[in-house]
Formats: sequence, structure tokens, C-alpha cells
Amino acid sequence: MLLGVIIVVFFLFNVLPGDPARMMQGQRADLATIDAVKNELGLDRPLYKQFFNYINDISPLSLHEKSNTNSLLYLNEENYKPFVQLFHVGQSKVVVLKQPYLRRSYQSQRKVSEILSEAFPLTALLAGASMLFACVFGIVIGILSALKKDSIFDKTALIISVFGMSLPSFFAAILMAWIFAFLLADLTHLSMFGSLFTVDNFGEGEYLDLKNIILPAITLGIRPLAIVVELTRSSFLEVLSQDYIRTAKAKGLSPFRIIYKHALKNAMNPVISAVSGWLASLLAGAVFIEYVFDWKGIGVVMVDGLEKFDFPVVMGTLLFISVILVIINIFVDIIYGILDPRIRVQ
Repeated sequence: MLLGVIIVVFFLFNVLPGDPARMMQGQRADLATIDAVKNELGLDRPLYKQFFNYINDISPLSLHEKSNTNSLLYLNEENYKPFVQLFHVGQSKVVVLKQPYLRRSYQSQRKVSEILSEAFPLTALLAGASMLFACVFGIVIGILSALKKDSIFDKTALIISVFGMSLPSFFAAILMAWIFAFLLADLTHLSMFGSLFTVDNFGEGEYLDLKNIILPAITLGIRPLAIVVELTRSSFLEVLSQDYIRTAKAKGLSPFRIIYKHALKNAMNPVISAVSGWLASLLAGAVFIEYVFDWKGIGVVMVDGLEKFDFPVVMGTLLFISVILVIINIFVDIIYGILDPRIRVQ
């Protein structure tokens, strides 16, 4: 999966219009300067050589030359720091173990990894808060809907879930900001814009402002909330019809014990699958939410990179999100085995 993403991302952004060398040096740069920058970045090489060099940069294990600064494989200690030399290949080449190098921003000349390390914690906090909101309220509402099947509560929950699944993120963000941070601002005291830290009005530094995460988190959690409600309801109805549930009822177990001890654990597999997929999607799909609420996460970083044709930033962000998706899926497989022993046997 990662290899497929790398191939698509590299060739997609290498056929888009725009001259990175001119972006870095400005529109008034002379041709000699632009040619020198292209040579330094390896943009004057054939595309297949550029691709090999890109793979070499982002791979933890990579091949480099210890001398010859004009070579694309030259071991630039500033870019690859920290790294460990493993063994030599021939006279001048060495294999090193390093942190993946996602290149440098065309605009700021900062490492993409540094930019992402600053922005990702805010996106992770926003996605985590959104998923927590969706899971807690979604599972509770789903269980109550299953227990009160075909009641007014159940039908209302289903209608709201369908509405939540069909609501586009960017429209939901604008709507939530307009209603709760503009029309009802005197009651909610919420702001349309703001990040986790707010600058003090008296110039005494920054302070933690947790209320700024409320609207973005709820807005981002609307769609996964709807999915969790639907899945929990349908999964619970299926589990409640099983023979072991009827046996538990015949033994005289309390409804709470039946739900908590027998039904809940067996009904959670589809929900966990949806939560894992949505958690990775929230990291990628927070772009519109972060942009509308001015939440300084990787969504804003990606939009700024696209607006400025800063391709290394956009490429690095996409690869970073892809790695997170793979890691989350691996953990979900492990959790499946813990919750359902039948999966371990298979």
C-alpha cells in the first residue's frame, strides 16, 4: 500500500505545472541561478533517477556516497541527521540507517519533517477529541436505539444519522461556526477562529484555550458519530437475537449484565473497524475543518502547500497520513484478535 502511495504521489506532483527552482529563488532570478538550484535538487536528471533518489531519501535504509558533493546520493549530514552508518559498499558508498528524509519546503527551506512534527499534534488532538465524541455518544445512542427498536427515539436517531452522514464537512463547518460562534456567541462564548493556544491580550505570552477545540471537534465528529450509531444499532440487534443471549435471559441475568457482559463485546467488532477507518480518515479529512476554524494542524499545512505549489510539503503530508493509516490498520487487526478469539484461531 505504501509503495503504491509513493509511486502515485511522486509521479502526480512531478507532472504538475510549476518550477520549484523559480519558486525558491523568486521571479527575478537569472537562468544560471535557477539551473544551479535544479542541479542541487536533482530536477535536471531523468525522471526515473529522481524517483530512485526520492525512494532513497524516504527509506530508513538508504545508499549514499561519502564524497562527491555533486552526486544525488551524497550523504548530506545536515539533511539526514540523525543517522547511523551500517556498512560500506565498495570504495565510496555506505548504507545508513536514518530517519526518513521528506525533503525541504520550497518556501521556508525548513525540513518537511519539522513542519509536520509541529502541526501533527494539533491534528491528532482534534481527531482524537472528535472520535471520542463520536464513540461515546454514538455507542450509547446506538445501544438505546437497539433496545428501543421502532420507538420514536429509534426513528429520530436514524433520521439524524442519515442527515449526519450526508452532510459535507466544509458545509457543516461553516454552518456550525455561523450558528454557535456568531448567532449564539453571547450564549456559547465560542469563537469562529482559534487554535489550542491563544496569545494573551496583555503581551504575557500564550495560554491554553481548550474551548477553541469544541466546535472543530464536534463538527469533525458528526459523520463518524452517524456511522457509529448505525453500526452499533444493527450489530446490537443481530447479537441480541443470538441463542446465547436468550440463554442468559433464561438464567435470570439482569439486563445490564446481559448487555455489558455478553452483548457489548460481541457487537463491537464492526464498530471498531469503522472507528479505525474513520480515525485515519479524520487525520486526512480534517483539512476543511481546520481551514474554516483556522486550527493550525496538518490540514492547514497541506492547503498552504497546495496554494504555494510547495510540493515537498504536500507530498510529505500525504505519505505521513498513509503511514498512520497502515499503522492503525495493524493495531485494529490485533484488537480484533483480543475481542474475538475465533479470529486468532482462523
